[in-house]
Amino acid sequence: MDSIRENLKHVVSQLPAGVRLVAVSKYHPAESIMEAYAEGQRLFGESHVQELQGKHASLPSDIQWHFIGHLQTNKVKYIVPYISMIEAVDSIRLLREINRQAERCGRVVDVLLELHIAEEETKYGLTLDACRQLLAEGEWRTMEHVRICGLMMMASFVDDEQQIRQEMMLAAHFFDEVKAAYFADKPSFCERSWGMSHDFPIACQCHSTMVRVGTTIFGERVY
Repeated sequence: MDSIRENLKHVVSQLPAGVRLVAVSKYHPAESIMEAYAEGQRLFGESHVQELQGKHASLPSDIQWHFIGHLQTNKVKYIVPYISMIEAVDSIRLLREINRQAERCGRVVDVLLELHIAEEETKYGLTLDACRQLLAEGEWRTMEHVRICGLMMMASFVDDEQQIRQEMMLAAHFFDEVKAAYFADKPSFCERSWGMSHDFPIACQCHSTMVRVGTTIFGERVY
């Protein structure tokens, strides 16, 4: 069986310059994270607040944690003190709460707006029109404790590479639209987070800057 270190090296070797790896460690124990850490990985993705709390408390302080799952507003306060990025902001309500809790901590929290492009009903996120509306209404401009750094999305979980590529390129073109309209003077708006274990090589060809890979590195989840 391949080790986590070997798996990690193999994934990283496939990433072009300018694409970072978020190692998705949810449902995997601290020992597995430390194996990846020993190989130099510092950016990890979690999607359950309680699990993240335990890991953050027990693992090295230089780990950058990205929250990549659906975040309930009542859980925001638990992760805002230390989170590096919240990748899946899917409503103005959630953005407000992140801003409120970050202000209490004296922090500015980096976030991505999550797009719902895939046709699967189970996925969260803003439709393109809803995202346009959120940005056009402009309330986000008054929020001094959140920084919108880009977009994230999940392509459909299908074998059809053409469909995956079309969905990712739709997100990439939408990024360009939003960047030009609202963030042209903000270098921090630069992240395009798409690509997972089954499709990250395609994502690298579709202007992704961050891929979220778990199973390919850590193996099947330990529930």
